[in-house]
Amino acid sequence: MFSEYIEAALERAVYKTIDDEEPIFVSVPELPGAWAAGKTGEEARKELISVIEGWIALRLRMGRSIPPIGGHTITASVEPASVIRDSLAERSIQTCI
Repeated sequence: MFSEYIEAALERAVYKTIDDEEPIFVSVPELPGAWAAGKTGEEARKELISVIEGWIALRLRMGRSIPPIGGHTITASVEPASVIRDSLAERSIQTCI
């Protein structure tokens, strides 16, 4: 889910050449504030992956929604982690029976 979302975001990335030490600028229009720069397209792309990961983490921490991209969504559970863990463990046991 997470990697598919990032791949979908990268497919929508817009690259521009700017007058800078790191002349390749890349952003994802659907993710406000998510941008990176690099000396090469590949360097900018690698940096953008890290930026997108941080962008998602910050939005989730702040309780803000993550916009869908290419049919991919990321949502945060409102359940405490212990409830989720117990539920997953219970499902695991049931599938083994």
